[in-house]
Amino acid sequence: MENKIVYLNGDYLPLTEAKISVLDRGFLFADGIYEVIPVYQGRLFHWQAHLQRLDDSLAGIRMANPYSSEQWLALFAPLLDASKDQYIYLQITRGTAAKRDHAFPENTAPTVFIMSSDIVPVAGKYTGIKAVTLTDSRWLNCHLKTIALLANILHRQEAVDQDSMEAILIKNGYVTEGAASNVFVVIKGVLLTPPKSNAILSGITRDVILELAAKNDMVYCEDVISLAELKSAEEIWVTSSTREILPVVELDGLAVGEGKCGPVWQAMEQLFQAYKQSLL
Repeated sequence: MENKIVYLNGDYLPLTEAKISVLDRGFLFADGIYEVIPVYQGRLFHWQAHLQRLDDSLAGIRMANPYSSEQWLALFAPLLDASKDQYIYLQITRGTAAKRDHAFPENTAPTVFIMSSDIVPVAGKYTGIKAVTLTDSRWLNCHLKTIALLANILHRQEAVDQDSMEAILIKNGYVTEGAASNVFVVIKGVLLTPPKSNAILSGITRDVILELAAKNDMVYCEDVISLAELKSAEEIWVTSSTREILPVVELDGLAVGEGKCGPVWQAMEQLFQAYKQSLL
């Protein structure tokens, strides 16, 4: 195992020495939240939006944020390497209580863990990926970025079992999101993505794409997408912080559009990469 340095509860230490109690509520109950922040050449990408989402997720599970934005940035700094692209993973749980009890413990300090990892290019980014549609079986608070990800894991594994990279989830006949991504489609030249709600985790990359579309006079809309519209779309994309914008060229074994990366994706990919460079 790579013995990189991580942060845990006030200390920077080798990963192999980072330990938590078996009574930690994250271990026992998945009682915690997490956040992932891309870092390009030492610069955190839209860190204010990521930390706002962190605040929102903590409030959603009735936890206080243990640090200010300035303190978070100071904690991240020793884990960054300006010579490469990375991502910060941070996780906060409700901490370790004296006994296992579903009710919130009193006067318990949160467990705070931070690590950085290299961003690895995704195979198929410029040729497209395969995806499958699955029934969304998750809970009703998907807008909270919690560590309770078992349903997402099962959805993603089912996609992998079908030789696909992602599962696009369907609830009551409409697209919600991917197992670990947001979803965009192009229909009659219009870029569409489902609106924000408790059915999806609103991605920072998703928001940046919409901002770039608006600034560059691309026709776009936040609206519901039916399964039938998904299956007939000219283009389908899945987006996330570490994988950015991936074109889906095959859905449920059938070609999407012409079965290759579409022109709207190519235009947005160029805009997104140029935008990243402008922030360095």
